[in-house]
Amino acid sequence: MESLHSDEFTAHWAEHDLGEVVVSAKEVNDRVRELGRQITLDYAKNPPLLVCVLKGAINFMSDLMRAIELPVEVDFMAVSSYGAATKTSGVVRIVKDLDVDLAGRDVLIVEDVVDSGLTLNYLRQYLGARNPRSLEVCALLLKEGEQRVEQKLKYVGFTIESHFVVGYGLDVNERYRNLDAIYTFTGQV
Repeated sequence: MESLHSDEFTAHWAEHDLGEVVVSAKEVNDRVRELGRQITLDYAKNPPLLVCVLKGAINFMSDLMRAIELPVEVDFMAVSSYGAATKTSGVVRIVKDLDVDLAGRDVLIVEDVVDSGLTLNYLRQYLGARNPRSLEVCALLLKEGEQRVEQKLKYVGFTIESHFVVGYGLDVNERYRNLDAIYTFTGQV
């Protein structure tokens, strides 16, 4: 891990709440490109519908869809299981549902972080009931040892230690999403 005061841009307003760099902006950029190449190969015959899980995956989704060299379609879904906390409540609430029909489609859920796996498990069941041809997951982060539900993830950006992290779309109370890198959060909620 890099120190907070590396050559990487960090907003001065956030420094007091941030710990170490868990994933640098360069590492994120390089890995998203790799994932885009792999998805392009895997879905060459049937471009997927990318389902972005808002709001945390918005930065990842934006970069990932540009790294995929196929005519992908996108839709957005918002779910809540954290509220203002730093641990999942385990109760999933659909805040915004999809606008498109999934029947017969290859669907790729684009998720920011998988920790307990409860939200993702719920989403898979919820979306799977809509009869997609395939339903896979591309997660930016997988937290080691946090899964309460076994997950089969087709694409994973990074496996990280079990820290609460912010940046690159990940937030605390809607703050820190605009940081380019991913940091441990050391501030107060």
